[in-house]
Amino acid sequence: MIAIIDYGLGNLRSVQCALRRVGAESVITSDAGEIAAADGVVLPGVGAFWRAMENLRKGDLMEVVQETSLNGKPLLGICLGMQLLFSESDEHGRHEGLGIIPGKVKRFTESLLKIPHMGWNEIQQQNPSLLFEGVGDGAFFYFAHSYYVIPDEPAAVIGSTDYGTTFASAVHAGNVFGAQFHPERSGAVGLTMLRNFCRLCQTD
Repeated sequence: MIAIIDYGLGNLRSVQCALRRVGAESVITSDAGEIAAADGVVLPGVGAFWRAMENLRKGDLMEVVQETSLNGKPLLGICLGMQLLFSESDEHGRHEGLGIIPGKVKRFTESLLKIPHMGWNEIQQQNPSLLFEGVGDGAFFYFAHSYYVIPDEPAAVIGSTDYGTTFASAVHAGNVFGAQFHPERSGAVGLTMLRNFCRLCQTD
């Protein structure tokens, strides 16, 4: 069973639908006990960083996410959910994140390119990861974001994407994974990635 964390921000049903398509059983939940008992955890998210952290705190969900990162259970952050894994964000002022992966979240600088970064873009794979097994280098995924992560450790970056600047679009640190893009909206390659994550949940 995979727990999809419901903290009031995120396209939960589309994530659950994608997991169902790859044969995974999942539950959308805000219950800490149910999350702790799951075989794997997905932290989705759409919206503001500060609001997401506030909702996690109010829902007493911060601790269970942090514990998941420490107990070896697979944890996947998607879009804003990936950004929340990091130490801090400068979105609407400085705000502390979950601190699971050291690093910061920064806004794209103004350029000729439109912000937010929306639509299909390619990922160059940087470091080996089971998350990308069966996914070709340069595969296209769907993005929708104005901020990007800067990990302290370059080894955490498993995929990078160019949008005016080259940014980390996928990360992996131990049992913790992050995707800045939306795998649930990325067609066959997105489903392949989610299937890989589900396999990790069955073997860990």
